[in-house]
Amino acid sequence: MTSTIVDPYATMTVTSRRQFLYALNPLAKVAGFAPAMIFLVFVRDLATPAAFLLLAYVLLLVGARLTWRLLLLLAVLPVGMAVIGVSFSLWVDTALVGDTTPVLRIGDWTLYSGALMIGFATALRLGAIISLALIGGLTTSGPDLVRASVQQLRVPYRIGYTALAAFRFVPRFGYELSVIRAAHRVRGHHGGNGPFSRIARGWGYIVPLLAGAIRHAERVALAMDSRAFGAHPTRTERHLVPFRTRDTIFVALSLAASAVILLVFFPWQPPSL
Repeated sequence: MTSTIVDPYATMTVTSRRQFLYALNPLAKVAGFAPAMIFLVFVRDLATPAAFLLLAYVLLLVGARLTWRLLLLLAVLPVGMAVIGVSFSLWVDTALVGDTTPVLRIGDWTLYSGALMIGFATALRLGAIISLALIGGLTTSGPDLVRASVQQLRVPYRIGYTALAAFRFVPRFGYELSVIRAAHRVRGHHGGNGPFSRIARGWGYIVPLLAGAIRHAERVALAMDSRAFGAHPTRTERHLVPFRTRDTIFVALSLAASAVILLVFFPWQPPSL
């Protein structure tokens, strides 16, 4: 009788063939756009981050599930960039942009077009970096990223799975907090509805949460010790996260698209005099 290793990528169910981002190796989605994210830190024009922002939007709308969370993020991101662009333009030193066209005058204060250019260039860089990070962040689970790091990058499993266990404390805290709130409501310890009452209730949740966290940490530690976690330099993986040909193709196409955008707009060229 032979045993087979379950491949989560082979058994992953998607609602459409277009949702290809979920079937890719997590490291492929990181490696494909990591160089572009680094280059975006140093560009100063508007066209280059706008092109990368458009590319990220196309990939997310085509290769990911159109959930309400994704649509909300894609709708809020331009609003946030507009706010950041206006805010940064107000902080620009007028001595640097005094030779540009005035856009707004309020008393002795003047807003120049050069300040708007600098502010919105910064906002577009931040928005492009965030949108490129969302390609892998919204279509990758934490366990798969840890497995891929251990299997392909040779990250010690002691580090990877310890970080994963710590990350899983977050939903556990949420569950514990809901149980504590329900217990307080059952016992009538609501304490009113004012702002100070809410602060007092919040302080009352700290000790039970700490006690629950300590108990959960002890159970996790005992479970890891019982499975000889850390006793050997390597560990057998139950789920494999392979790096397939499609992952190589995705990385190559992503790097090629990034190179084309950078070569077309050439953001590091000196300004024309």
